[in-house]
Amino acid sequence: MKASIYVVGFGPGGRADMTQQAVTALEQADLVIGYTTYVNLLRKLFPDLTYYAAPMRKEEERCRIAVQKALSGKIVALVSGGDSGIYGMAGILLEIVEETGADLEVIAVPGVTAASAASAVLGAPLMHDFAVISLSDCMTPLDLIFRRVSCAAEGDFVICLYNPRSKSRPHYLAQAAARIGQFRKPETPVGIVKNAGREGETAWITTLEKLPEEPVDMFCIVIVGNSQTYVKNGKMITPRGYCLSGMETQV
Repeated sequence: MKASIYVVGFGPGGRADMTQQAVTALEQADLVIGYTTYVNLLRKLFPDLTYYAAPMRKEEERCRIAVQKALSGKIVALVSGGDSGIYGMAGILLEIVEETGADLEVIAVPGVTAASAASAVLGAPLMHDFAVISLSDCMTPLDLIFRRVSCAAEGDFVICLYNPRSKSRPHYLAQAAARIGQFRKPETPVGIVKNAGREGETAWITTLEKLPEEPVDMFCIVIVGNSQTYVKNGKMITPRGYCLSGMETQV
């Protein structure tokens, strides 16, 4: 029987936001491998499991150890926060399995990604077409990131920004906001959620004009509304296009 390895998206970090498939994969694993912060989150929920943790930018190392352990007969769960296939570990794991020729079946377990978790907190900002863009240029050239931001803004997509600001990248968010502002009104609603689905979760709604001044960091998700997005009763809403009785809604 071919050996297998689970690549598990465990959601924002809380047990309530994990799928049953993710919980089952973790509970049956002989070894859970992940980024140190994620391992620390999981230890609180599954203290009896065996873990291997590695710091950020050690993704390749984690994958190669996971492949080695799976080939030795262990049941391995390689974990990602959110969804394993959205800025997660599924892609690089599949690449390494292909590169090494390892006779392994990769079983991807989906999870609640940060965009979904933040959207639920804010109301319903992702009800129409949207784009998810990371402002981290560790893996992607900055000019390409900003080109994608501009194209998404021109196409009137709701824009969800991951990794919006860090100590080494303090100005990228303001630069992205300026590019979006070429196609959106200054009063366009912008929702910000910090620690979505985790302890210390906070959320607030601002405008595109004020976004550069907001206290945003790497723990935040930023959702910029499209031309139709509005705020009502503290909730951020992007109309889908339904023609509701008593009101007209644009498609």
